[in-house]
Amino acid sequence: MSNVPANLRYAKSHEWLKPEGDGTATVGISDYAQASLGDITYVQLPKVGAALKAGEVFGVVESVKAASDLYAPVAGTVVAVNAALESAPERLNTAPYDGGWMLKIKLANPADADALLDSTAYGKLTA
Repeated sequence: MSNVPANLRYAKSHEWLKPEGDGTATVGISDYAQASLGDITYVQLPKVGAALKAGEVFGVVESVKAASDLYAPVAGTVVAVNAALESAPERLNTAPYDGGWMLKIKLANPADADALLDSTAYGKLTA
């Protein structure tokens, strides 16, 4: 069974969201997603300042198995990206919830995070 931290919210497309309390949130892919993809070899992320709509493709992750689109779990503006993933995309495999975070966004509506799955519901989805 994959690691599903209780303090995060999850999209059905396997991205996680960690609200930071100041109207921003950190986004990444779940342990389930990274395990399904296999060894990740490349990550394409948006530029700081990009406006994202919920459900919109914001980037791509490529692995030895496949390429997969990344979807914004909520609407917002990108305020930071994890530049370390450019030279070390394998961080998504080794630390999907820590060093493998992808971006930080300023939420268009902080309440949107509540519409995402909690850890119990996401665990059932991936079981």
